[in-house]
Amino acid sequence: MIIGTIISVTAFGPGDPRGNVGGFVQFIVGRVITGLGNGANTATIPSWVAESSKAHNRGFLICIEASTVAVGTVIAYWIDFGLSYIDSSVSWRFPIAFQIVFAIIMMSGVAVLPESPRWLLKHGYHAEAARVIAALEGVEVQHPTAIAERTKMADAIAAQSKFKSSARDLLKGGKQQHLRRALVGASTQLFQQLGGCNAVIYYSTVLFESQIGLERRLSLILGGVLSVVYAIFALTSFLLVEKVGRRKLFLIGTFGQGAAMFIVFACLQAGGAENAKGGAVGLFLFIAFFGATWLPLPWLYPAELNSMVVRTQANAISTMTNWLSNFLVVQVLPTMTASIQNYTFLLFAIANIIFLPVIYLFYPETAGRTLEEIDVVFAHAHLVHRRPTIIADELPKLTDHQVQAMTDRYDIHGGAADVESSGTYGAPTNAGEIDTTLPPPNGDLNEKNPRASPENHSGNSTRVPTPTETANKEAR
Repeated sequence: MIIGTIISVTAFGPGDPRGNVGGFVQFIVGRVITGLGNGANTATIPSWVAESSKAHNRGFLICIEASTVAVGTVIAYWIDFGLSYIDSSVSWRFPIAFQIVFAIIMMSGVAVLPESPRWLLKHGYHAEAARVIAALEGVEVQHPTAIAERTKMADAIAAQSKFKSSARDLLKGGKQQHLRRALVGASTQLFQQLGGCNAVIYYSTVLFESQIGLERRLSLILGGVLSVVYAIFALTSFLLVEKVGRRKLFLIGTFGQGAAMFIVFACLQAGGAENAKGGAVGLFLFIAFFGATWLPLPWLYPAELNSMVVRTQANAISTMTNWLSNFLVVQVLPTMTASIQNYTFLLFAIANIIFLPVIYLFYPETAGRTLEEIDVVFAHAHLVHRRPTIIADELPKLTDHQVQAMTDRYDIHGGAADVESSGTYGAPTNAGEIDTTLPPPNGDLNEKNPRASPENHSGNSTRVPTPTETANKEAR
C-alpha cells in the first residue's frame, strides 16, 4: 500500500508544467498496487483474528477491526472537506498520501504480533504455538488449560493434515459443506454492497445536493455529519454482536436498511422541500442500521463460518466479492440516479427485502461457538438432512469432549466416510447409519465409533430429532 500510494501521489499529468503524458497511467498503476495491498489486508486480518480469539469474544474483536472502517471514513471525510478550500493538487495528493501514516502504524503492530496458533500448529511451529496459546489464555505454557487448548487444536489439525488438501476442496459438499459455507460467506459481502451502503457513503453529498435539493456547502457539511453518525453506530456493534447474535443482527439490519430506503424513495417521490428533509432523515436512518449491523458482520461471518482447511481461500473469495460488487455499485450509481432518479432508492429497498428470506434460510447462528464446533454443526445438519440454521438453533453449545467425539464419529476431516467415487465428490459413502446422538458433556475423549448402532446408545444421551421424528411428535 505504501509503494502504491507513493506512485499515485507523485503522478503529474498533462496540463501541469512539470507533467508528462504518462501521469494518468502512473496514477492508475499506483492505485492498482495499493488495491492489491489493501485486498491482502482485508482478506487476511479477519482470519487471523478469528483463529487467535476465543468463542466468547471472537465477534467483539473482529467487529473492532471492521468498525474502524467507519472511524477512518470520518477522518478521511473531514480532511477532504478542509482541503476542499485549497485550489491546488494538494487537495487530492495529501488525503491519498495520508494513508501511509496508518500503514506504518499497522506495520509496527504486525511486527510484534505472532501468527495465529492454528497456523503455527499447522506449519509445525509447536513451541511457538504453545507460547501463543498460553499468552492468549493468560497462563503459563505448562498450565492444564493451555495444554488442553493446544491439544484440541492440534488434534483437529492433525486429522485434517492426514488427507491431502487442494483448491478443489473449496467445491466440496458432503459433511464438510465447504462450498455451501463459502457461498454463504461471500453472499454477505455481496449483499452488503447491493444493499445500498456505498450509494450513501460515497455519494451522500451528491444525493443531498442533486436528489434532495440542498445547497452545496450544506450538503458537504451534512455528509460529514452522516459519517460521524456512521462511526457512532458502528461502534455499537461491539456490544451487540455477542449479545444479539449474528443472525438476528443480519435480519434486523436488512429490515432497517430496506425501511430506510423506502422512506427516502417515498419522500423524494412526493416532492417538495419538507418532504425532501424526510428523505435526508431516511439516509441517516439507513447509515445507522448499516453501521451497527452490515458494516462489520460480512468481515466477521466468513472468517468464522468456513473450515480451517479452506478458510484462507474462502475469505479471499469473500473479499474479492466485496471489492468487485463495490466497484459495480460505485460505477453504475451516477447513471442510475441520472436516469431513474428516485427509483434508485426503491431498487435498493427491494434488494434488501429480497435478502431477508436468504438470510433466514441459509445463515446459521455462530455466536458463542468455537471454530471446530461450527464444523460439527454443518456435518450434523448434513447427516440428519436438516438446514444448518435449524441445527444451530437446536443444538446446545457443545463441550470440548462433545466436539472431539462428534468430529471423530462423523469423520469430519476425512477418512472412511470420504472415500469418493467419480461424480460423488464430497459425499459420504453409504456404509450404514451414523450415530447422531449427542455424547455426554464429559467422558472418554477416545470415543471413535462413527457407525454405532442405536441399541448401543446411552440412555442418558440427548438426540437431535430427525424430520420424521419431529413430524411424529407434532402429530401426537
